[in-house]
Amino acid sequence: MVKRPTISDLARISGVSVATVDRVLNNRLPVREETARRVYETATDIGYHAAGLIKQRMRQELPEYRLGFLLLRGNDAFYGDFARELELAISQSQRFRGVATIDFASSLAPDEIASQMRRLAAKSRAIAVVGPDHPTLTAVVETLKARGQPVFSVLSDFAAGIREGYIGLDNRKVGRTAAWMISKAAKRPGKVALFVGSHRFHGHELREIGFRSFFREHAPEFSVLETLVNLEANQVTHDAMIDLLARYPDLAGCYVAGKIRVTRQ
Repeated sequence: MVKRPTISDLARISGVSVATVDRVLNNRLPVREETARRVYETATDIGYHAAGLIKQRMRQELPEYRLGFLLLRGNDAFYGDFARELELAISQSQRFRGVATIDFASSLAPDEIASQMRRLAAKSRAIAVVGPDHPTLTAVVETLKARGQPVFSVLSDFAAGIREGYIGLDNRKVGRTAAWMISKAAKRPGKVALFVGSHRFHGHELREIGFRSFFREHAPEFSVLETLVNLEANQVTHDAMIDLLARYPDLAGCYVAGKIRVTRQ
């Protein structure tokens, strides 16, 4: 019969005293976070019966933050999935207890997004926003920063130098990667179409720069057409593609720098 791990076993393997383990278990006196975490991880590894209790005690000691997120179009599958992943990540955080407030912008109008940012900030410790790079949004970020409220740009950067940070991809590399793929996958050189959601999205602008620069440097036999704005709308993109296929028989590829739902026809 396997011996059940004791508090002495837990203390010895964790490299702490029995008294320290007791403080972690019963929340008697403050214990450094790294020490409590080591005790919890050891308890989980050895199957100590009170590992769940230790986790609960640790979570009670964590700071609680209300975080606000402003995404685009709540009826969009991408942003719906993104919202669920954000909620899951916050609920599973081991650094804080978080409550996520997630709103969706109904349009790309800067004034409307700015109003939603203000409302969201009023009930949040910090906010993260998907939005265009526009002076109206920058002004809101400046105001919130003066109040001590951090603002993060997500997926596409804006208010650079004022916002707290940018969370997303290196969009210039994303554009270059898309160009490389088209240059390798196309059966022959020809015209290449390029869509952006809006010229105000900094991320889309950087993707366009990377996309065009790759073709200039490494595949000049391809010709990138004038950039088209699709507002990240499926029907707009669909209609524009039908027109492009009719006008350019040598169309070799298409890159959508933003987000749409792909359908086959």
